[in-house]
Amino acid sequence: MDRADFDLEKITEGKEYFPSPQAWEEQILYFLLVDRFNDGEEYPLYNHDQDYENALQSEETRNAWENSGSTWNGGNLEGLIEKLDYLEELGITGIWISPVLKQAPFADTYHGYGIQNFLEVDPHFGTREDLKMLTEEAHKRDILVILDVILNHAGDVFSYKGETPSYDGSQHPVEGFRDESGQPSLNPESPDFDRAWPDGGVWPAELFELETFSRKGYITDWDDYPEYIEGDFHSLKNIDTGRGELENFRASKALEVLTKCYKYWIAYADLDGFRLDTVKHLSPGATRYFVTEIHEFAHTLGKKNFYIIGEITGGMEFARDMCRKTGLNAALGINRIPENLEKTAKGYQKPEEYFSIFKNTQLMGEDEYKWYKNNVITMFDDHDMVYKQNHKERFCADRKTAPLLKNAIFLNLFTPGIPCIYYGTEQGFDGEGDRDKYVREAMFGGDFGAFRTSSRNFFDENSDIYREMSELASLRNDHSALQMGRQYLREISHDSDNSIEDFQLPGEDFSERYEGIIGWSRIFSQKEYLLAVNSNLETELEAKIMIDSDLNQPGEHFKCLYSSDSDQKNDRVEIRELDPENYFITVSVPARGRVIYKTER
Repeated sequence: MDRADFDLEKITEGKEYFPSPQAWEEQILYFLLVDRFNDGEEYPLYNHDQDYENALQSEETRNAWENSGSTWNGGNLEGLIEKLDYLEELGITGIWISPVLKQAPFADTYHGYGIQNFLEVDPHFGTREDLKMLTEEAHKRDILVILDVILNHAGDVFSYKGETPSYDGSQHPVEGFRDESGQPSLNPESPDFDRAWPDGGVWPAELFELETFSRKGYITDWDDYPEYIEGDFHSLKNIDTGRGELENFRASKALEVLTKCYKYWIAYADLDGFRLDTVKHLSPGATRYFVTEIHEFAHTLGKKNFYIIGEITGGMEFARDMCRKTGLNAALGINRIPENLEKTAKGYQKPEEYFSIFKNTQLMGEDEYKWYKNNVITMFDDHDMVYKQNHKERFCADRKTAPLLKNAIFLNLFTPGIPCIYYGTEQGFDGEGDRDKYVREAMFGGDFGAFRTSSRNFFDENSDIYREMSELASLRNDHSALQMGRQYLREISHDSDNSIEDFQLPGEDFSERYEGIIGWSRIFSQKEYLLAVNSNLETELEAKIMIDSDLNQPGEHFKCLYSSDSDQKNDRVEIRELDPENYFITVSVPARGRVIYKTER
């Protein structure tokens, strides 16, 4: 890149940028690994009866499938652009894409987290022009683009002298920066830039020096401070981002350069948000510096609500604290939400354990460590599944409860937070295994296809899961209460008598699996929506569900806005009085199904 091309004032002069959404909780996000999404080639559409596990027919094909899961598969930005209509029809309003910046060429970091050049797009993914085209085409469809970005580490761009050291708090000598073949042949004290360009060392040139890196060896204790801040992320080399406590933090030269690099990508490609990787492994001061600089720069472009989402491991309280301290707009709900959402949908835990994660006010108080509607990204299934350390598996890997996938999507879309769907969920992917690769199947076919296949694509717009999600997303987009309404888990009763003692929160007393109805309300501007799912796989169930007695009156009605049994749509149910302070309605929910009722007034 020519230095003149990095002049932010020149790039932004006279350019009109796509505005930020006023309310991110109105959005439905979709997370994808670019290498695994689409390569732009044509493959036959997957047919379950004919193609299931077609890559396991021989030892040779099995080995080929296994090996291809650990390397590049060929997905690229052009292929993603080609499938924007598929995502729009699904109801997606924002895509979060894995990192696309240039990787060290000698490494198989298909996931994008091993960056060697922070000012270039990796040729596996395409060009910077392709990234710009992606945002232009997405914006034409009112789809936002969020880029996954990294501050705390670069790729494996240098080698230590001797055996790679583990962290012990001391700085270790470096043999050399790696050249284009991965050999540490570049002088670490005064590297030959001309010889290194473009595939050796680390770029831009301001980062190509030892002072960029902490050089303290790889992390062995992921919960020991300051080891998890200063140590290398496996083979990925830790960047020294600065010094000092939160209020007196001084950014390093490296952090200043990286921040400017990411400003460049906003200015050049008109991005709408960032997902900031491994926030736990950054000092709070570094995160605050970056967030402040990016927000202010984006504001000058008219992006007044540029969203920065932190990936923060270490527990929900730690994540909430980090958001408050640093100005991050939201956190990925990876600490409790995926596991609790999945188990609730499958009936493996009390629903209250999921619903109690959220609160109905942004105000501080006894609920301060719960998540509010717009400061958490809710999802189940993802590329890391940090809550499943020893065995990674998508929702549908549990064959018994796989038919409840639509209920999980329903919960994700219609409970608080900014919902995010992991690619392939809408097609029922069922990957599982002892490594991350098994939940990173190729969507487009290729050698590492889903369902243990090769050479098949999975962009089936006629699949029942895809069609159902499209309908649900449309409902969410049409009703503000389903996006941002206050939420209340409701007491239910299956008893024929109308006694207050018969009502209790769902799942209070079950042994192996709760096979009943879960009901909850979303209330917005004096209107109540009653939602329910049935985790019984075989039987339609009827239940009495409490509603708000301040907003409704006996004799009034709720009307069925949606049901997984279309014959129920527009059915009316009467509000009944249990006692002067408690009202209920009676609803039927299809086996493994879902309903939404709305106040009829």
